[in-house]
Amino acid sequence: MTHLLIAPVVLPALVAPLIIMALRHHVDLQRVFSIASCVLLTVISLALTAQAADGTVQVYELGNWQAPFGIVLVLDRLSALMVLLTSVLGLAVVLYTVGSGWDQRGANFHALFQFQLMGIMGAFLTGDAFNLFVFFEVLLIASYGLMIHGGGTRRFQAGVQYVVYNLIGSSLFLFALGTIYAVTGTLNMADIALRVAELPASDTAILRVGAIMLLLVFAIKSALLPLHFWLPASYANAPLPVAALFAIMTKVGAYAILRMYTLVFSPDVPATAGLMDSWLLPAALMTAAIGAIGVLGSREIGRLVAFGAIASVGTLLTAISLFTPESAAAAIYYVVHSTLTAAALFLIADMVMERQSGDIAPQPVMAQSGLISALFFVAAIAMAGMPPLSGFLGKLLVLDAARDHALAPWVWAVILVSSLVTLLGLARAGTAIFWKSHGLETRVGQLAATPQSAPSTALTFVAVIGLLILLAVYTVASGPVMRYAEATAADLFDRNTYLKTVLANRDRPVGKDNKDSSPKQDKQSEETH
Repeated sequence: MTHLLIAPVVLPALVAPLIIMALRHHVDLQRVFSIASCVLLTVISLALTAQAADGTVQVYELGNWQAPFGIVLVLDRLSALMVLLTSVLGLAVVLYTVGSGWDQRGANFHALFQFQLMGIMGAFLTGDAFNLFVFFEVLLIASYGLMIHGGGTRRFQAGVQYVVYNLIGSSLFLFALGTIYAVTGTLNMADIALRVAELPASDTAILRVGAIMLLLVFAIKSALLPLHFWLPASYANAPLPVAALFAIMTKVGAYAILRMYTLVFSPDVPATAGLMDSWLLPAALMTAAIGAIGVLGSREIGRLVAFGAIASVGTLLTAISLFTPESAAAAIYYVVHSTLTAAALFLIADMVMERQSGDIAPQPVMAQSGLISALFFVAAIAMAGMPPLSGFLGKLLVLDAARDHALAPWVWAVILVSSLVTLLGLARAGTAIFWKSHGLETRVGQLAATPQSAPSTALTFVAVIGLLILLAVYTVASGPVMRYAEATAADLFDRNTYLKTVLANRDRPVGKDNKDSSPKQDKQSEETH
């Protein structure tokens, strides 16, 4: 096994305490180590994605304890893609925070940032349900500190709400894991999948309770209606560069649904039959609708972007809940687009709030108004799903995957109408903030040539423009990306390779001398004796 697989978890886990213990009084060194860590994470993630591109599943057995008894990390196409997405997003956000000075407005920003990356990476790579809970808690604990970074009454109140909702979700997570363990006797995902397939009909009722509780947990993490109330206030009142990183956190919940309900609770499991169509799909459609309405009705730019993130989560979970290989491929394509778009808009919203109050209303012209308005225009097109960017292709793929579904008319209607409403809301905000501001300057007799100043540096624009360039590249490379997404979806619905690879060594004795042996070699050894 290659040790590169554990590097995305270990690297930030080492950098974070180093920053706290040795660099806490040296801001410049903290920045250097944090940026260097994110750059190295991106390089490692690219290498892991290249290794997983051919469909090979890699397993890392911690302490050489084989599954299902030991803790394992698993790399396949899906986890590699999510790790790469997290690395790229983390690099863009840390560059922006350094350029804008956000990292100096509170204590221990870079250490918390690294711990956050560690938790997210671990959640995507773990092959154990309990360690999925552990990594959820790691990223949530770090996010609590990042939520209130910089202080302020509103931020603290939003942070308390965020903590309460997520503590409820964590408690429910433990109950769900306890229920599943009581029935199956294991928490390794691959082993649970085998045990669930062998369960007698008498135990399916208890298992269904555990599966429903687990789905509720992931719905809370994804901000799925009616469990979405924590997200608008929390994200809008958090430091917006932090909210940009949080754009990947709702995708952790979506990833967990896609992983657990294809691998563990697959479509042929009677205990979980009907969960997607009867509950998840209607909730996802309502989430997309409520998110779009929230965009149209928002009076602050931070809340506008937060509701845009909710609308994109609704579209993503609509694709997942259709629960076919085609819809899963559409979801995999859309998840990258929606994450990069939401992050870019949060950073642009922060640029606006650094120069104005953040209200969606005419105000004096801000510094770099022309450049920021152009960035907002591109990001708004991407968020609304308009051509020519990848959001249009992603939503088109979701609509195409829903053609033969019984609720296809509802899926088409909600996605198309919500896209139109989102576009109207973003157009209203852009008009008020950028265009009408020039008219205001003229009416009140002020000089449009003396805009409000702002402390931002070129590095902030580099981060935002970099994200938008990635969206453009993603659109141009849609063909290869979709082939990767289709192959990933096929792997998810054909679990054999994953199960055989993770559980291949469970009957092999643990020891230093045979850690590199293969099952074939073990069999030959037995025949020799």
